Amino acid sequence: MLGALTFCMAASSGLRAVFGVYIKPMEAEFGWTRGALSGAAAVSLLLLGAAGPFVGRLADRWGPRRVIVTSLVLLAAGTIGSAFVQRLWQIYVTSGLLMALGAGGVAISAGSSVIARWFEGRRGLALGLAGGGLSAGQLVIVPLATVLTVWFSWRTSYLWLGIGLLGLVVPIGAWLIRDNPEDRGLRPYGASGQRQSAAEAAAAQASGRVSVVEAAQTLPFWLLMSTFFICGYTSNGIVLTHFMPHALEHSFTAFQASAALGVMGAMNIVGTVGAGWICDRFGRRVPLAACYFVRGVSLLFLLYVWNVPSLHAWAALFGLNYISTNPPTFTLTANIYGRYSVGELSGWIFFAHQVGAALGAALAGWIYELTGSYGPAFVSAAVMGFVAAGLALMIREEPIRFRDMGAPTWPPNPQSFGTPRRSRGAPLDCDRQTATGPPARG
Repeated sequence: MLGALTFCMAASSGLRAVFGVYIKPMEAEFGWTRGALSGAAAVSLLLLGAAGPFVGRLADRWGPRRVIVTSLVLLAAGTIGSAFVQRLWQIYVTSGLLMALGAGGVAISAGSSVIARWFEGRRGLALGLAGGGLSAGQLVIVPLATVLTVWFSWRTSYLWLGIGLLGLVVPIGAWLIRDNPEDRGLRPYGASGQRQSAAEAAAAQASGRVSVVEAAQTLPFWLLMSTFFICGYTSNGIVLTHFMPHALEHSFTAFQASAALGVMGAMNIVGTVGAGWICDRFGRRVPLAACYFVRGVSLLFLLYVWNVPSLHAWAALFGLNYISTNPPTFTLTANIYGRYSVGELSGWIFFAHQVGAALGAALAGWIYELTGSYGPAFVSAAVMGFVAAGLALMIREEPIRFRDMGAPTWPPNPQSFGTPRRSRGAPLDCDRQTATGPPARG
């Protein structure tokens, strides 16, 4: 199950990242400007983030299997359709719209929904492995797209990648991915207690869902969104968008900068899997804070790289914490709000990430235009990394139970967490942590 999910997510993330390979060939064939083609990439990034909440909600209600398989088919249609474009608006529809929506349906929101349902134990490691697949897909598919383009043409590259997705990845996803372990007569990995039937699991799903409106009444949801907003700002927004021009303007060659990105991608896998393993053993809040603190340090380090070895050392350090925020963020979401609410809530958290990424990319460009340097932008990202570390330490790793009237209570099972605390003037098991402040302590 985990292997099939990781394989599908790797294929999706790889195809999502190939558009840059085809920009210059399309410019040469059609005479389209760089700005016009960049607009298609911008539309794709925006829709990728905007799709997250809706995809997650569908995964929670209909089951992630149908969402993932349908999204893979949509991604394949957009990829194959891109091979036959003749007008600029067509590339906006195929690569900008169809491929973005398809990739958004096989992103972290749907993937975390699957893992939350199938894993009680080792949930962090499972998310780490799936997150590592996101980097692995880019490391494999982007070079493959480049080779096909050089050997044949950009149209052939698009076509065969789409056919491969439709003929290989879609059948594997449809065959192996299932919504719940109860569908196969199993229990979630690491679960204890009596095995549930499919009907009992469906009833538990219906009663255990937490809507985004309910989650928005609690402080952890806003802390998770805020930290992941900063994650997008400091990673995809500033570094992924502006690292190459920054390196080129500091006497590094394009090959040296690209090699540093390769080092970063490889360390992404190590960092993500390692973060998941650490979360399962030492909790999630402190590792999440450590990831953001190290990211802040690494962004300051980038301002002082002086040669190729130091550049690659920076790439390795930054790569270790680039995607390693995913396992603690989404395991916290599952543990606090329940495994049947992860899809929708993760979608909103991921949307905050993409908003941060868009703001970081734009702001760094404006800062460069005003100052002629990326230095202030990297410093701002480092400061925000330190802020995120502090916010992460404020998250409580305890589940919230929502009563019939929608009021959050914490924790749901006093026996699971020791002696329950009593709020001043409130009965037992009524402590709450809302967006207005922490729970009262008796």
